[in-house]
Amino acid sequence: MYKVAFNKEAEKEFLKLEKTVQELITKKILDLQDGIFTSDKALKGNHKGKFRKRAGDYRIVYLKENNILVITLIRIAHRKEVY
Repeated sequence: MYKVAFNKEAEKEFLKLEKTVQELITKKILDLQDGIFTSDKALKGNHKGKFRKRAGDYRIVYLKENNILVITLIRIAHRKEVY
């Protein structure tokens, strides 16, 4: 089991979303907390070391720290704006 933490920007982005989108993203965040990383992709370039999880048309960009079992949510945004 992982601990999931929002950074301030990700929290603001999450709270601005519609309620239905928030519920979908919450389910995906709970998957991260349970250690379900299927179909997550590692990012390249400037975002190397980070991963993304798909949530409909939205993307959750996160950083996984294996030593401490902490997942930091960096960005939650529509797929056309996230990178």
